[in-house]
Amino acid sequence: MKRKFFALFLIMSLFLAACSTESGGSGDSGSGDTGSGGAANENLLDPASYKSDKEQSEWTIGVVTKDNTAAWFKRMEVGVNEFGEEMNINVIQKGPANADAASQVQVIEDLIAQGVDALAVVPIDPGAIEASLQNALSQGIAVVTHEASNQKNTLFDIEAFTSEDFGASMMDSLAAAMGEEGKYAMMVGYTTSTTHMEYAEAQKARQEESYANMELINGGEVPSAESEESVDVAYEKAKELLKAYPDLKGFTGVASTDSPGIANAVEELGLSGKVSIVGVGTPNEFSDYIKAGTINELQLWDPAAAGYAMVSVAAKILAGEEVAEGTDLGIDGYESIQVIEGTNKMLVGNAPLKLDESNIDDYDF
Repeated sequence: MKRKFFALFLIMSLFLAACSTESGGSGDSGSGDTGSGGAANENLLDPASYKSDKEQSEWTIGVVTKDNTAAWFKRMEVGVNEFGEEMNINVIQKGPANADAASQVQVIEDLIAQGVDALAVVPIDPGAIEASLQNALSQGIAVVTHEASNQKNTLFDIEAFTSEDFGASMMDSLAAAMGEEGKYAMMVGYTTSTTHMEYAEAQKARQEESYANMELINGGEVPSAESEESVDVAYEKAKELLKAYPDLKGFTGVASTDSPGIANAVEELGLSGKVSIVGVGTPNEFSDYIKAGTINELQLWDPAAAGYAMVSVAAKILAGEEVAEGTDLGIDGYESIQVIEGTNKMLVGNAPLKLDESNIDDYDF
């Protein structure tokens, strides 16, 4: 029934748009979609439109990751499956074999074709999937995202904290490790990754505000390097920077692949203990580096909790429940969410983790 409603809605919208064009108007009547890659109209972005008329046990929520083989997203699947089992909802987590935007589009389109009731997506490149997400919405499929504060075709974007807070925290830790002076570099996975760039820009802003004796290399350009979500690429890029800037004293890496690659380069060049590293990743992957002193601190949020929160929001939409300020998503760090209006409705939890040699063994994922 819901799919039939959306099909009828689109037919009527196209008819109205055509009439507007024929009468000399601009063709933008405020109805229908805005074309490939644009933001869906307000009706398609109303969560109330996606209440399901099926039994909860018949729902299917598709979760799309950046790279389903990565440890980060394997951990996310733990939370996704936990929610599905608790709520008796069918959940499917899929992703490309590597972090490739075109491949992610195909995964999304395949799930749309399978007729899922909701999509929860962690975009590689938010802009690259706008048309696919708009397609999903137009077919009555609820859409939520994570790590995409600028995603237009989503009902809600869920974050563990604000990018400003996370970037500032990373810079505070790097500054402490560097003695608040010297040159540093930043690495991101992709410059098209919204949160990666927001974290990096927030780090730079914090440094300029609080640490005048620190200097971002390459004239302050953000980022210093792009790892392409690959440990091997991160290693090569870090080695190039360490050779080009022999007085480099610190690195940050905001993709889970960045800091292991940076650490490998630092170790190979005999710079352990001389170059500080603060990065994002999973405890088990970072443990040896932390204990060896190559990486100073790991900052993250639990991907399992984020996955749980995403599908929790999707399920609330399908159930017709309001998602608003203070809503409890049922998992630690997301018990009372904050709503921030921007490009989309962003739901912000309070779920940061900081791990170093003193507490990394407390986490097993």
